[in-house]
Amino acid sequence: MRSNALEAGKGAPVYDAPFPFLGGRTSFPVKPTVKDLMGWLETVAPLSISEKWDNPGLQVGSYGQQIRKIMLSLDPTVEAVREARRRNAQVLLVHHPLLFKPLSCLNLDTYPGTVIQESLQGNVSIVAIHTNLDGAAEGINQILAELLSLQDVEPLQEIPQYPEGGMGRVGTLPERTSVGLLAERLKSLLSAEKVRIIGSTDRPVGRIALLGGAGGSMISRAVEMGADVFVTGDVTYHQALEAKTLGLALIDAGHFCTERTAYHHFGNRLKHLFREKQVTVEVEMYQEERDPFAYE
Repeated sequence: MRSNALEAGKGAPVYDAPFPFLGGRTSFPVKPTVKDLMGWLETVAPLSISEKWDNPGLQVGSYGQQIRKIMLSLDPTVEAVREARRRNAQVLLVHHPLLFKPLSCLNLDTYPGTVIQESLQGNVSIVAIHTNLDGAAEGINQILAELLSLQDVEPLQEIPQYPEGGMGRVGTLPERTSVGLLAERLKSLLSAEKVRIIGSTDRPVGRIALLGGAGGSMISRAVEMGADVFVTGDVTYHQALEAKTLGLALIDAGHFCTERTAYHHFGNRLKHLFREKQVTVEVEMYQEERDPFAYE
């Protein structure tokens, strides 16, 4: 169930029910462990739909660790682990993995060694849910589409083995607007201080493609799907030239901002899921997390 706050772009949606597609497929033990959490996450965002280069799942810790509280953070930082420890959370559930490639050396003076050391000392397991959440039926991009009140939503890029979801979303605004007004709305919804724009701010747009995080590689796909404007982050110089050449308006709201707000809404859904199933696991957000970039 969604509140009427979505109407006319009045604000972010409030989710009164978690993951409506789950049904009764999930079991909930009395004393859940990290392994149980991984099982729940699998029903929401299957590991099988992750990109080949990605490494979601358990990053540091033990599958057998009992959990009473989970803290969500977009990134696995020392500060996030310390806050999880201070708040007595047993799991830091992050969007971006700590480990993408095998380590040839574990240096505790540099990243990611500093985070691993803090995690082990604080007995905080780190679990990542990354591109599998991006492509999930009720994941990051679906939440972004709902934040923008998009209609007739479909995947930007289908995942053949997972027809329920897909990477990115394409949909239509209830009313056409301009690139400039859409940019202002995104700044408000995503708490983005600034955005980068390709194309005229006066250009009218109605069909939107979106992909949270780094989506520059999907510019041509957005054009193929008939989008007037592409909302994403981390667009490079040459990708910007590609969009301009193809006549695609683009709003780059940053990697951090296009994911953090939606990830917090995902956390709220997880909280409601546990409450509905009477699971004694608390869910909190790491509120002090900030974009590593500062804007002047």
